[in-house]
Amino acid sequence: MTSAGEIKKLREQTGAGIMDVKNALQEAGGDFEKAQEILRKKGAAIAAKKGTREVKDGIIISYIHAGGKVGVLLKLYCETDFVAKTNEFQILANDIAMHIAAMDPEYVSKEHIPQDVTEAEKKIYQEQFADANKPDDIVNKIIEGKLDKFAQENSLLEQAFVKDQDKTVGGLIEEYIAKLGENIQVGEFVRYEL
Repeated sequence: MTSAGEIKKLREQTGAGIMDVKNALQEAGGDFEKAQEILRKKGAAIAAKKGTREVKDGIIISYIHAGGKVGVLLKLYCETDFVAKTNEFQILANDIAMHIAAMDPEYVSKEHIPQDVTEAEKKIYQEQFADANKPDDIVNKIIEGKLDKFAQENSLLEQAFVKDQDKTVGGLIEEYIAKLGENIQVGEFVRYEL
């Protein structure tokens, strides 16, 4: 039997609905961490389902880092004006803009990295391993790993979220999609630095 205190605590941590939290705790047999994982998977499934819906509203937010030396403009899209005006959506937008100020990503996602940039990186890695005396399949796996790491470091959605290194920015957005019930997408962003 799950207590009201456990339900409340898990709800505060995940933002999931009361019944979802209660069911996850029951499914996990009272195991708090397992229940969190169940809710995360459910949130990812909801995000995937809503990911095809059109985003035609949202906000443009500005973030100026302490000291006024770094600033960010960010377009964050959602489906309706109603969600765009919610406090949760505004917090998400501010957190993403703050992350951009801190981590300086170049691209929204790895799909946005131009092919010529990927090819140039690949060529550099190939030159590094030209005299490695390793089998081609091993070298190719190493290069693929390095290309994945490059994408992770330079793509906003793949970066570890600056406020919680256990999740990516993309994972954070998935949580908000599950919480707010609408598709959310990052549009363009610009980072300025003196």
